Amino acid sequence: MLTFLYPSQTVEVQPGEEVTLLCSNISKHATQTEWFRVVQRTKPRCISSMYRSDGEASYCDEFQNGFEMSSNTSTVFLKIKRVDLSDSGLYFCGFYINTHTVITSATYLNVQDDPDGTTNLMTVILCGLTVFLTIVIIGLFVKIRKLKTEHYQFCWHNLASDDLNYAALSFLEKPKRVRKPASESVLESNVVYAATR
Repeated sequence: MLTFLYPSQTVEVQPGEEVTLLCSNISKHATQTEWFRVVQRTKPRCISSMYRSDGEASYCDEFQNGFEMSSNTSTVFLKIKRVDLSDSGLYFCGFYINTHTVITSATYLNVQDDPDGTTNLMTVILCGLTVFLTIVIIGLFVKIRKLKTEHYQFCWHNLASDDLNYAALSFLEKPKRVRKPASESVLESNVVYAATR
């Protein structure tokens, strides 16, 4: 028969951290103490057990490495070194008292998937990339502006000096107001020629 004395609590940790779970030692005499874990409502799995608070802990098959059970007269501890996502679950300790297993505490261990650390790193990377690309775009804009200005200056300089070697202008004389017969009204044109070198 299982008896729960205290409600459960939740402990949240990040992968790679160390966590120590504890429960109150309710036994007044030397007794068998055990830690169990339930993952996703499966059967409870034995983690470790110890007889007396000064006894040596023994560990169940899959919990040989990374777990450490200890006790003093008032508290039983379960230390998990370098937790990972697979360590998430409901942990509880029990005492064998008067032919009954008494559960004194249950702790739900929630190993988070490190969203804050990843998000912070991604934010830093994206901000750095944004600043870098902004600098590149501004630099390219300035470079293009400079090249356009140099190109226009070059074109006007060459047009003014080399490409205008010869120009011809033709001016028409204003017609006089005196009416002449159509045969005499031939327009005289004056032509001006200019050459530059």
